[in-house]
Amino acid sequence: MSVARRSVRRWLSRFLRRESGNGTIEFVIVVPVFLFLFLQTFELGMILTRQVMLDRGVDLAVRQVRIGAVPQVTHDTLRRMICAGAAVIPDCLNDLKVEMRPVNPRAWRPLDPRPDCIDRNDPARPARTFTPGQSNQLMLLRACALFEPLFPATGIGFRLVGPEGRSFGLTSSSAFVVEPA
Repeated sequence: MSVARRSVRRWLSRFLRRESGNGTIEFVIVVPVFLFLFLQTFELGMILTRQVMLDRGVDLAVRQVRIGAVPQVTHDTLRRMICAGAAVIPDCLNDLKVEMRPVNPRAWRPLDPRPDCIDRNDPARPARTFTPGQSNQLMLLRACALFEPLFPATGIGFRLVGPEGRSFGLTSSSAFVVEPA
C-alpha cells in the first residue's frame, strides 16, 4: 500500500471519529420538523379564528333579521352585516356569498350539501337562492367565505375547496324564525 493511500485512510478514519459536527446534524434534522409543525399550527389557528368570526357575524346578522331590525333584507345588506361582525375575514365583501330560503317545517328539505361559494372566475354568478322571509316563517341561511391559506405547503392547504382550487371555503349555517312585526 502506498504512503499516500495510508495517509488518506488515516485522515478519513480520524474524520469519521470526530464528533465536532453532531449538534449541527441534529439541528438540521429537528428544526425543519418543528418549523413545519409551527406553521401548520399557525395556519390551523387562523382557519379556526376565521371560522369562529364567520359564525359570530352570521349570528349577529341573523339576530337583526329575526327581530325585524332590518326593513329590507337583501343579499348585499346581509353580506355587509355579516362582514361587520366577522372582522378578521380578509376582503369579506368580495369573498362572501349568502344563500337564504324559507323552509316548510312539515316537509323539511335541507340545503344542498355543497355550499354555494363565490366563483372568482365568474364573480357575476348570482346566489343560489336568496328569499327574504316573512313573519313567522322558518328560514335557513348559509354563508360561505373564501380565503387563501397563509402557508399552502404545510399540508392543511392540500385539500382546498375553492372554485380555482387555491382557496378554503368556510361555511356557517343558521336556522331562524322571522318574528312577527
